[in-house]
Amino acid sequence: MASPPESTKISLRQRLQARARDRWPTLASITTRHHGAFAYVSGHLADGTVLPLCRLRYAGSATTWGFAAYLASRDGYENSILPSGYPAGTPEEALDCACGLYLDDATAWQPPTN
Repeated sequence: MASPPESTKISLRQRLQARARDRWPTLASITTRHHGAFAYVSGHLADGTVLPLCRLRYAGSATTWGFAAYLASRDGYENSILPSGYPAGTPEEALDCACGLYLDDATAWQPPTN
């Protein structure tokens, strides 16, 4: 698996930060760190608590990433399915799924109403 280019890393960080500002006000900030094809996403609460949220897997597209949820019970990541039913999706979908779990907001898994 190839590592994402620097422009994709920057885009990912910006997209996740924008989604966190718009949808997850409990988070003071979002950080990403990269290792090979993986991006590890953590949320930071105002009290300084750091929540590992998910791991995204780059597969050649800046818009679609593989998703693995962080499992606190195992202190590790588990490949997971997004609420859409797919194992990959947008970074925003992955953030919403993980935050729905760790910030206790099941509305993150409900389809949008039109």
